[in-house]
Amino acid sequence: MDFQQAQNYLLGTLNETASRREPYRLDRMRTFLRELGDPQEQYPTLHVGGTSGKGSTSTMLASVLTASGKRTGLHTKPHLRSMTERARIDGIALSEERFAEILEAMMPAIEDVTREYSRPSYYETLLALAFVHFAEEKVDAAVIEVGVGGKLDGTNVLRRPRVSIITNVGLDHTDILGETLEEIAADKAGIARAGVPLVSAVDHPGARAVIEAHAREVGAPFVPVLDVTSVDQRQAPPFMQSFALTTPAATYDITLPVLGTFQQRNAATAVVALEQIDGDLRPPADAIRQGLERFSLAGRMEYFPAHPGVVFDVAHNPDKAAHLVESLNAAFPGTRFTCIVAVGESKDAHEILHAFTDLPALYIFTSFDTQGRTATKPARLLSIAESLGMSGRAVADPVEALNIARRNASADDVIVVTGSTFIVAELREWWMEHVVAAQPAI
Repeated sequence: MDFQQAQNYLLGTLNETASRREPYRLDRMRTFLRELGDPQEQYPTLHVGGTSGKGSTSTMLASVLTASGKRTGLHTKPHLRSMTERARIDGIALSEERFAEILEAMMPAIEDVTREYSRPSYYETLLALAFVHFAEEKVDAAVIEVGVGGKLDGTNVLRRPRVSIITNVGLDHTDILGETLEEIAADKAGIARAGVPLVSAVDHPGARAVIEAHAREVGAPFVPVLDVTSVDQRQAPPFMQSFALTTPAATYDITLPVLGTFQQRNAATAVVALEQIDGDLRPPADAIRQGLERFSLAGRMEYFPAHPGVVFDVAHNPDKAAHLVESLNAAFPGTRFTCIVAVGESKDAHEILHAFTDLPALYIFTSFDTQGRTATKPARLLSIAESLGMSGRAVADPVEALNIARRNASADDVIVVTGSTFIVAELREWWMEHVVAAQPAI
């Protein structure tokens, strides 16, 4: 099996039953991993859930652990460019060749599980592959991001992580998790484990109460990040942010090489979570500072200075969209924006676009073409936007949409590519190939 064959197999599982609410969902995943030798039990883990911020927080945790000298696995989703990004060690994705080798070796287990239940889903197979990769490479620890929810998510096979984290709770995947923040919080709280600290940055009172009550019920020590930390802003270099973070254990001088005020809360969550870890896995203060200084995450408030500048940020739910708008207004005061937006058909386009009404911008609504995924038609997005008092146009081809934005923007304007992961991935790749690669070396 080569990488193309591996990719084709996995894409063929996209329409398999994702076992959203089926009672056997975790039974299938447990059986699958048992057939693979329970690789997830072979190293310490940190388990990270939440509606938004969990990818950034997971990446921060992994960056700090790597800075402390630990060989660190990281599983996040979705990937931006390649499936191989789902399994990284010390920031490096496994090779396409190794990806195909691992999947081929997993096929007998997949066949056995299929006979007993049904074929493991796309997500479950990629997660299992990451677990196997980390075990075979003998990582010192692995940071594992929850996929959807918590209680029935495939990652909830982790029996005793060193720490569990819930970054926040917002309205997303309501068809799966529930229609209220309290219902969604109850699902996310399902990752709590007896005796394992549950670190939470949830600020909604009702959602927090649900999580805290569940933690108490299962015997998980509850650690409320917002109650035990404070942030003191400092002067920062351009396109970065600096602050002093005070926790119960220490005060850290932190510089993040990314924009986005929400990243300060993610950093606080990561630091408090790391402070809960005992033994030699707990990083020293210098590693925390260095790891956060090296933090980077493509497609998350990622800014490319140019004329005009361009920001790439995945904002595929209302919570992420609201954070993006807040961060853009803070980072670029008085700036004119042009937003290029595409939204998946399964997402709540109205609520996502409603979050953008607080941003003074022109909008170009576009689409994406990705196997197994469907975009909301640009004309439909434009209609929703106009009903919200926003102005814009619909352009079906995403590259054309970006070029129109660049032609019409002034040198001091900022173009924002946002919405679905797939539009951000597609236009970021085009930007890297046609703009960044064409710039002369300095």
